[in-house]
Amino acid sequence: MKNYLLAAALLLAGTSAFAQKTKDKESIKSMCGCYEVKFEYAETFASDTAYKKAKNYKTGGLEWILADVDTDNKIVLQHLLIINDSTVIKHWRQDWLFQNTDFLNYKKGKSWKYATANAYAVKGQWTQKVYEVDDSPRYQGTATWVHLDGKNYWENIADAPLPRREYTKRSDYNVMKRTNRHEITSYGHVHEQDNAKVIRSESGDKILAWEKGMNTYKKVDDSKCQAAAKFWASHADYWRKVRGAWDEILARKTDITLLPKVNDKYLYEVLDEMEKDKNVTQAQLVKTLDAFISKEEITKK
Repeated sequence: MKNYLLAAALLLAGTSAFAQKTKDKESIKSMCGCYEVKFEYAETFASDTAYKKAKNYKTGGLEWILADVDTDNKIVLQHLLIINDSTVIKHWRQDWLFQNTDFLNYKKGKSWKYATANAYAVKGQWTQKVYEVDDSPRYQGTATWVHLDGKNYWENIADAPLPRREYTKRSDYNVMKRTNRHEITSYGHVHEQDNAKVIRSESGDKILAWEKGMNTYKKVDDSKCQAAAKFWASHADYWRKVRGAWDEILARKTDITLLPKVNDKYLYEVLDEMEKDKNVTQAQLVKTLDAFISKEEITKK
């Protein structure tokens, strides 16, 4: 009898875990499609009464999100930004990995430190790894998808570089500690953020200010994003090679510090030029990426 009850309990647990993972994958892939997007940010609080809050930031656009990889334990969502209905820009990328144990944790500047997680600690969790437009690392975090009381979301806290809207304009802080909440809604999804703008130094972290972010993705007919679908059909092979080259480098499982420029050029500029060569190989791309990786030891703090 005891053996029967144990077998039944194990079967029930396995069935429950399978159902959870299936729902998780459905939620992640539901973020694909054509969206009208609103990006809104507002600083909300600062301990220093002399601090002058930044102006609210608001913009928007049309974005196509596609699942470029869809396997049992990995989903790659590529974002493509559409400007003026016809101009397409390869935007950011997010990889979702099931029960991932390898991480690059952001430190400051252009440095990330490699770390591993205990397999038990990430059991049932999905890691979101976010990458720049040139597919270089940005930030990563792991958490469990929640499907409860009519809510459907994933939430995590991760250190990250300054956002693109600020890194060329501000130098009064150097790390953004992001609370990211991705929630599936009836109209699409929302990327809600509660962010701490952190001054990181050898003496520790100091929060300069807090901000609230609301990125709202409202699904529209896919026909509005045909320009993006056409763009990816002709550019995907090259960017998959770039992604493969990065995968080779990240598989080394070491700390990484990136150089801002090489030969007075940014990485995205070099990669855009290399795409013109239809015969470019992944090995050549690895060599190019390696040139942007500093050989000096990563800063420890």
